[in-house]
Amino acid sequence: MRPSLTPDTLAKLRQPRPYPALSLTMPTHRGRPDNDQDPVRLRNLLAEAGRVLENDPAVTRERRTDVLAQLDQAVADLDPAHAEDGLVVFAAPGEHQVWTVARGTTERVVVADTFLTRNLVAAQAAEQPFWAVALAADRVSLWSGDAERVSEHTGDGFPLTRSLEDTDVEREERIGDLPSTFRDEQTRQFLREAHHRLLTVLSSHRRPLYLIGEAAALALFEEIGSPAQDTMSVQRGGLAQGPGEAVRKAVQPLLTAREAAVVSTVLAELDTARGRREFAAGLDEVWEAARAGRVRLLTVEEHFRAVVRGYGDHLAPAEPSDLDARDDIVEQALETGAEVRFVRDGTLSDMDRIAAVLRF
Repeated sequence: MRPSLTPDTLAKLRQPRPYPALSLTMPTHRGRPDNDQDPVRLRNLLAEAGRVLENDPAVTRERRTDVLAQLDQAVADLDPAHAEDGLVVFAAPGEHQVWTVARGTTERVVVADTFLTRNLVAAQAAEQPFWAVALAADRVSLWSGDAERVSEHTGDGFPLTRSLEDTDVEREERIGDLPSTFRDEQTRQFLREAHHRLLTVLSSHRRPLYLIGEAAALALFEEIGSPAQDTMSVQRGGLAQGPGEAVRKAVQPLLTAREAAVVSTVLAELDTARGRREFAAGLDEVWEAARAGRVRLLTVEEHFRAVVRGYGDHLAPAEPSDLDARDDIVEQALETGAEVRFVRDGTLSDMDRIAAVLRF
């Protein structure tokens, strides 16, 4: 996703815009031959966006021309070389933004008074950003990663390197043997320096941390002190030089376990809320709670979407083109400060695919 997606960025995207604020989403492909049809599908969606604006009586000709021009500029900004699994384009009078996301989206054109951020929220939740430190006696490297990719962080004093040759020669001349690398005082000092630099990084960019190295290296590094509360270790040597994909594979089982733990925690919280009568499930109940600003935690299955229209005290299915349709409960919940969690399809099958913990 480019640029970096943060809570502040999401909040700014949800701010009201001059009508019409148009959101366009579509699935994309990372390489050939699958991506050959992506430009065609995008042109078709742009044509649909034009029709939606043309048929909306609330959109003046001047604003329609402005938004269509913004869409054209957005398309011109696209770089096929950096395509991911989904594309999100925002256009409103005087502005446009383009986002690529590492998870699939559906084809949609939505016009409202704010941008539709659901896909970005889901992508941010799925990213699982983390730090990984690969330890060796002569090199300590820092890696920035998420669920999709890992790249080496070459800043803040990393990678930290040194030569082992002089140390070994001096030791051998003095006492006639070669030391166990991680009992050597110079190695300890080397890892203490790496530990200090890591603390500096974590103080400004806190994420889960994975330590990777041989058992002796991990023991020594942890003896210096745990760099962060959310730290886990992977006993595997030889990764201080990478590559990034090998680092990602080393931590993947822990990422999977972490995701499962998050889902278990969310389901337990929903169950507790049900017992306290601070629970809502299904479109009608959750929408009513979201409108009242009562949703503290909203949990939604990844591919559950509904376009609805209000009829008194209940909701009914609607077409996206209906002018009084409501497109996404997620947006309403986010506007009132709710935390949103996305879970795999089928997780909330007994809750009509959407559930909430209420504030009161």
